[in-house]
Amino acid sequence: MDTIGFTHNSFLVAMACTVALVAGFTGLSLTRDLSSKPAFQKKVSVALASIALGGGIWSMHFIAMLGLQLPILFYYDAAITLVSALTAVLIVGGALILLHFTERTPAVITGAGGVVGMGILVMHYIGMAGLELCRAVYSPVGLFASSIVAIAFCVLAIWVAYGHRTNRNILLGTLCFAAAVCSVHFLAMAGTRFVETPGVTEFGPSMSNETLALGVIMFSFVIFGACLWVSVAYLEGAKMEELDGVPEQEPELTPYQPQLQIPCERDGSKVFVSPDEVQFVRADGHYTQVYTASERLFCVWPVTEASKRLVPKGFLQTHRSYLVNPMHVTRFERTKDKGRCIFSGDDLPPAPVSRAKLKAIQEALAVQVGAIHAG
Repeated sequence: MDTIGFTHNSFLVAMACTVALVAGFTGLSLTRDLSSKPAFQKKVSVALASIALGGGIWSMHFIAMLGLQLPILFYYDAAITLVSALTAVLIVGGALILLHFTERTPAVITGAGGVVGMGILVMHYIGMAGLELCRAVYSPVGLFASSIVAIAFCVLAIWVAYGHRTNRNILLGTLCFAAAVCSVHFLAMAGTRFVETPGVTEFGPSMSNETLALGVIMFSFVIFGACLWVSVAYLEGAKMEELDGVPEQEPELTPYQPQLQIPCERDGSKVFVSPDEVQFVRADGHYTQVYTASERLFCVWPVTEASKRLVPKGFLQTHRSYLVNPMHVTRFERTKDKGRCIFSGDDLPPAPVSRAKLKAIQEALAVQVGAIHAG
């Protein structure tokens, strides 16, 4: 069996890796802060992220295949090529459903990474099955190496991006995802040989490289456009993280801006509460409980979102699970290396102050008391 030698076009290889990076950034950014979004918006975001990530895997593969240079003419089966794209989107979509619609345990995060890795592998080998006038022959070493790298890099990417959902981790997860997609393709290709075949398959219509290039270019434009769109939200999120990071180190009082309204639920109906009315906010799983002087309300914001919104308005983060409105603190009590804030409302529980924040909270409350007396 005589095999055919091949080379790659360096420019198209670079473009393929660029598309993998952009797709990873787009998909992982689209799924940021979904716990605070309504169910419909959450589903739409997961669907779009599946298309971005799965479509990015498909686009990277076929851009690299357009750069494949063989001494013979070859085509692609259009139906098999379409199946490879749909397979990537559906498998990645399954992984995102696990991450966003089930409890995000370590096992779930690892499993989702493995599913994404399998999606890359399945897409690659289905796409290679679409070749006409030549046939790919794989080596066991290439199959094993590409499988291990795909799963390992994807598990790492999902752990980095979902272990703690910061903008920095999304960037690092993007790099791991792109490394997984590119490494799988080129490791598999390094262990692949091509054999010329006399006829074409009958599964679907043939598609030339020019037709494939047009489709890949169009889809890549969609991914790049989506990247520009999510970049705006990403940069805005980065600014919010900077604002959130300063008070975490040393809480400071800032003037209130009462225009902000906190979305809450009371007896199944939505109500909006002014920050001025809030005594403190307590984390409750992926959501929060908002305490006013007379009632406790459910809020869809996670404590990280509440911190981003309320700390710049003057709230103090006394504990990783508590945000306190200093305007309503009537007394501060210290017990050894911890403390607690007492409020003016009837039957309100105290808010704990962690040891790490004890000194900063005491100083901030002292400033607040002085401002009240001066007024």
